[in-house]
Amino acid sequence: MRTNNLQRTTRTRLRTIAAAASVAAALGLTLSACGDGSDQSDGSSQVSSADHNEADVAFATDMIQHHAQALAMVDLTQDRPVSAELRKLAEEIRAAQGPEIETMADWLTEWGEDVPSTVRDHANAGHDMGDMDGMDGMGTSEMPGMMSDEDMTLLKDASDDAFENMWLTMMIKHHEGAVEMAQTEIADGTYQPAVDTAEQIVEAQQHEIKTMFGMVS
Repeated sequence: MRTNNLQRTTRTRLRTIAAAASVAAALGLTLSACGDGSDQSDGSSQVSSADHNEADVAFATDMIQHHAQALAMVDLTQDRPVSAELRKLAEEIRAAQGPEIETMADWLTEWGEDVPSTVRDHANAGHDMGDMDGMDGMGTSEMPGMMSDEDMTLLKDASDDAFENMWLTMMIKHHEGAVEMAQTEIADGTYQPAVDTAEQIVEAQQHEIKTMFGMVS
């Protein structure tokens, strides 16, 4: 019964998201067009290849944990009879976000900041998804698009028939959160490599969101 309710909720939510995504895409085109001129915003004029600020630290710290949860979701596809299209997408997410985690961890180390623990640290230590309860207490559930412990458990325990649509629905929400976080970095960050990475995240994940909308049945 819960699965049926989830599917109905999913369909309603996806219709709402699709409409919002269309508006966001239109706004994105407008903003891009505005950025083609010679005038630069105050934020972009202060971007540095060496200096960083609190926004850069927050972006790297939070996005490491955000990416790690996406990779934990990718890990859950490994032993599932998912479509070839979803498997390809999952591996593209792994290929993009794994190196980004390493890069952001390097930034934090260079800046003398702590590299945060993540759900994948637990998984790589030999714990399964059921041992990840309590990660919400690290503040990760407050990040845009992050799944709760309960969400991750539901995905892990979903039937094969329900898994793919559930995974896609959750990953769409997850990507939307990453785009929101990246847009904040673009607006507020001063470290050029971090701003560049944020722009790459926005471009890649908006494309993947569009792809996933087309895959949901």
